[in-house]
Amino acid sequence: MTTTIEPPANAVAKDAHWAAKLERLRNRNRPVAKLTICDDETVKEALGEAQYEERQAKRLLEVDPSDANLKKRVAAATRAVSKAQAAFDEEAIVLRFQALERPVFEALKKAHPASEEQSDDGLEYDVETMGPKLIAQSSLDGITEEDAAHYLNTWAEGEAAQLFQTAWDVQQVTRLDVGKG
Repeated sequence: MTTTIEPPANAVAKDAHWAAKLERLRNRNRPVAKLTICDDETVKEALGEAQYEERQAKRLLEVDPSDANLKKRVAAATRAVSKAQAAFDEEAIVLRFQALERPVFEALKKAHPASEEQSDDGLEYDVETMGPKLIAQSSLDGITEEDAAHYLNTWAEGEAAQLFQTAWDVQQVTRLDVGKG
């Protein structure tokens, strides 16, 4: 049996769209984060250079918006960025991670308490044992716990740390604005 909770009368009086707002709140998706990996330095550099050239051309055009040659330069630079971005996208591997439901994330942290030595270093959780599980559970791409452990153990330290950090950081995402309404 499903119980429907009626919104407070004063809330409805202030906001005629309360029911729709409540429905939107109930149907929010958990945050998603992406980690993009591109092993081809040439492709990355080409994209960076094309983006730089486009920014430079646009700045010059702002100074002299009537210059036909600058307009052509901006158009060519924009095409170069599109081409370089397509090459980058073709080469890149994008991994997606979604925030876990809070009880699941809390249970995961509780299941992997920091060792005494880790606690002395200021850690609250055993990153070594929790890492593969967190990555696997939050992966939207089907990364298994075994895959995650392999990546964490074989990738360069900075890359392995970034893989874990992406899966961790998405758990901390805040999409709220507490400013004046």
